[in-house]
Amino acid sequence: MIALIDYGAGNLTSVRKALTSLGAAFATPATPEECARFSALIVPGVGHFAATAALVGPWRDAIGAAVRTGTPLFGICLGMQWLFEGSDEAPDVPGLGVLPGRVVRLRGNAEERLKIPHVGWNGLNPPCGPERSAPLGQGGFRGRILADLEPGAHVYFTHSYAAPVTTDCVAATTHAETFSAVVERGNVFGVQFHPEKSSETGLQIIRNFLEVTRGC
Repeated sequence: MIALIDYGAGNLTSVRKALTSLGAAFATPATPEECARFSALIVPGVGHFAATAALVGPWRDAIGAAVRTGTPLFGICLGMQWLFEGSDEAPDVPGLGVLPGRVVRLRGNAEERLKIPHVGWNGLNPPCGPERSAPLGQGGFRGRILADLEPGAHVYFTHSYAAPVTTDCVAATTHAETFSAVVERGNVFGVQFHPEKSSETGLQIIRNFLEVTRGC
């Protein structure tokens, strides 16, 4: 059973629809204490980072405790940004802090007509540089969340802020600048885009997370 965390900023309807189409069992916990009984957690989200202030306190503590005991966690869009230490969009609101680094605003490029927010379809590719040091897995990406996907697979983005490319980045995307599109560290996973709106590629990513939960 997967916990779909509702903190008032998640696109729960489309995520529920995707999980249902894949035959996943899920529920929305009413209290933080209920998180301990679930086999995996999903934190979706859209909008301003300040919305994650609703998670500060008991919810943040409960989710952090679950992650420390090995429960898989999947952050979607704003939910991925929340995995980091914080965001310049709401400097006083802490993130979960299970991944190092801060989320910053994308700059865009007026000359190339690359506007902010970054809205639309864009490709996923393995990161360059030292982040590429780990061997690539099946399909061309390292890590489990992107199993059976090929570099260049397109997904749907809508955001103005993004996380830096770190050693936890397993796929990057470029929109005037390069940022982390998919992150993975141990049992923690995150995607900057909306997999539930990204056709078969997005469904495959959700399948991969479900497969991770079955192995835990």
